[in-house]
Amino acid sequence: MPVRRRLLAAAVAAAACLAAQAVTGTAATAADEVVSRGVTIPAFYNPPASLPAADGTLVRTEPLKLALSLPSLNGPLPGRATRLMYKSTDSNGKPVAVTGAYIEPTAAWKGDGPRPLVALAPGTLGQGDQCAASLGLEHPFRLNGETVSVGYEDLAVYRLLNKGAAVVVTDYAGLGATDRLHTYVNRVDEAHALLDAARAARSVQGATVTAASRVGLFGYSQGGGASAAAAELQPSYAPDVNLAGTYAGAPPADLTEVTRAIDGSELAGALGWSINGFLQSDPSLRPIADAHLNATGKAALADLSTMCVGDAIFKYGKADSTAWTTDGRTVGDIIAATPALTSFLDAQRIGRLKPSTPVRVATSVSDNLVPHAQARRLAVDWCAKGANVTYDPVLLPPTPSPLLNHATPLFTDQGTAITWLTDRLKGNPARSNCWTMPIQP
Repeated sequence: MPVRRRLLAAAVAAAACLAAQAVTGTAATAADEVVSRGVTIPAFYNPPASLPAADGTLVRTEPLKLALSLPSLNGPLPGRATRLMYKSTDSNGKPVAVTGAYIEPTAAWKGDGPRPLVALAPGTLGQGDQCAASLGLEHPFRLNGETVSVGYEDLAVYRLLNKGAAVVVTDYAGLGATDRLHTYVNRVDEAHALLDAARAARSVQGATVTAASRVGLFGYSQGGGASAAAAELQPSYAPDVNLAGTYAGAPPADLTEVTRAIDGSELAGALGWSINGFLQSDPSLRPIADAHLNATGKAALADLSTMCVGDAIFKYGKADSTAWTTDGRTVGDIIAATPALTSFLDAQRIGRLKPSTPVRVATSVSDNLVPHAQARRLAVDWCAKGANVTYDPVLLPPTPSPLLNHATPLFTDQGTAITWLTDRLKGNPARSNCWTMPIQP
């Protein structure tokens, strides 16, 4: 893969370096500041050479200026934000630096117990570092002729803050942090990053959340898969996180089905992000990719590695993967015929472990991008294991656009999702509706 970024002039880099605040004594250096598609990635986002031993330990922090903020007598609305870098562990058991943001709300918590925390897993933002959700809180919209990024998760963040819950947002492994490529839809990387964000939030200066604070996980689409995977792995990976409930909207639980669905869609670029992420996670798969991808496919993957979702829609919307392969087969067909690839995707399947706390799965019955059937099956799988599941099919008429069919519930169901999760943060019990699954669409 070609070099992804070029260095900025030393004077500009040095200025940003001085702004970075290291909480472990390891600061970013002037040579670390880089540019991705015309967007300066602050030196803060370049990980140090070594990381702390414990997962969830802060590496560095600095104040984060929210793009949308209003003054009030009690402090800025919706709250004070802090940019984070913290330590996590990737799917290979290796240490990884992850960035994100913590927002301490100005609104009071009106429930019992200490202020709760919501760990928010962003939906698909892209693979370029400029797409990171923490940068989106600062710059909700970028359009510079080289990249288009929209911080669409900001709405959910602000609505949760308005409830009096603190919010921590993860950028995931490799999205924002400049040392590696984002491992898009890798369930373990994403789950660990989300759970470790919840751990890191407790150590932020000025944070009122504690180890006793109830924690909720919230995510839609890619974020729905991340929150679902985190709910499954929390008992073994992060038992110290006081998990109260999880919202998993339109989760890509079965990547084999999702891979086929996104091929040729408006979000076909996500196929390239997936392949790039798979190769980052398991380099042994690269000879297979090299054998089956032609020059056009390899160029597309390199191009997509620095793109945000807007860029990918404009350039690769409706792309057919048959144009990327040496023999004209689809990527889905190649995966099905290659045991190493089917095994890798099978290991990404969500639904084989039982969440120990309540989960809510919501998916549009018309979703044919992150297919409804595979998301519904996640709820069925969890129900079969005795999990406390609330399954809500979102009844929307189909449109000619798979992207619209998928994205609409992000907004139309968001209020219901936040209300459900807030009830869990208040300690209210959730009533499973698994018994209704045989008659649910």
